[in-house]
Amino acid sequence: MIIKPKVRGFVCVTAHPAGCAAHVGEWISHVKSKGTLPNGPRKVLVIGASTGYGLASRVTAAFGSGAATLGIFYERPSEEGRTATPGWYNSIGFTRAAHAAGLYAKNLNGDAFSREIKAQALETIRKDLGQVDLVIYSLASPRRTHPATGAVHKSVLKPIGAPYTNKTVDTDKGIVSTVTIEPASEQEMADTIAVMGGEDWELWMNALAEAKLLAPGAQSVAYSYIGPEVTWAIYKNGTIGLAKNDLERAARNIDSLLKLNGGGRAFISVNKALVTQASSAIPVVPLYISILYKIMKAAGTHEGCIEQMQRLFAGQLYGASGPRFDEAGRVRVDDLEMRGEVQAAVAGIWPGVTTENLEALTDIAGYRSEFLKLFGFGLKGIDYEADSEPHMPML
Repeated sequence: MIIKPKVRGFVCVTAHPAGCAAHVGEWISHVKSKGTLPNGPRKVLVIGASTGYGLASRVTAAFGSGAATLGIFYERPSEEGRTATPGWYNSIGFTRAAHAAGLYAKNLNGDAFSREIKAQALETIRKDLGQVDLVIYSLASPRRTHPATGAVHKSVLKPIGAPYTNKTVDTDKGIVSTVTIEPASEQEMADTIAVMGGEDWELWMNALAEAKLLAPGAQSVAYSYIGPEVTWAIYKNGTIGLAKNDLERAARNIDSLLKLNGGGRAFISVNKALVTQASSAIPVVPLYISILYKIMKAAGTHEGCIEQMQRLFAGQLYGASGPRFDEAGRVRVDDLEMRGEVQAAVAGIWPGVTTENLEALTDIAGYRSEFLKLFGFGLKGIDYEADSEPHMPML
């Protein structure tokens, strides 16, 4: 079938297999261009490995350090007349490239929140790897079935305490409008913490520790975002922020656990605002990213997912001087985004953005290009007029 992008709001409902593989290939090329990571990871578990920062972490570990990687994700295969999700094709593209390079790469497709997938992962590590020395936790799910209670929790993107009104943009239609979001209920807050907080990360790490599958000195990292004040009501001070606070609570507990395991450590890496499937769903944030991209590209400081993760691994996780922490014990690779002059420029542009001047004042074109790349579209060297085979078995 000939596969074209079909965008519905903040999601594209099609994905291009060859385009997704080419996108992964671009990331691999970037990591290889930076050279080998001295003293990098050797055996890595990536929970949430098929898109965004999780996939970029897997690429960096494998092609920057020659690491064996086990990837956990929950992606949908193709159906009759329907392509698979981009994460499905990304994972196949990564696995093929890893195997071609002589690297171990295995995948488990299923609900990472479930006891069944945890058990399968533990058994795979026991049989194939012995132990892991790095665990990346990068899940971004809208819902979670609790493994103990069976309750289904659904996360929400809402402010707390009062309605929030600000500008947003329909990135597909290019319309700037005002959005008002009603505050979350107590139940919605609790549900969002249950889905996006740190409990599941702790369950994974405790299970690995109890099974003695963590190598001495093993590290674990989860990802977060803080951002500027213009996004705080819907992010840092909203329901997502509550969940990220709980993630930081979990990081402290896991850090204590790993310190007892040969001096390991766990921490949160605060990353840059980027076009991802998750960020595209958050009101206000896509407009902020569009302005941010214009400013940072002009300054020559723009980074994407793979640049961020390569810098995290090379300069922090496995840097000569080790990680550098802020006052809250977090690593910051959002440092270039949060420079005073960058945020002052964003604040100067934000009030004046309208539908009419959106193209001139922001990098909405770059946003759209990056968004479509997530689904395998707009990659160089791909013939998008040619027939493509959407039905591909997971490797």
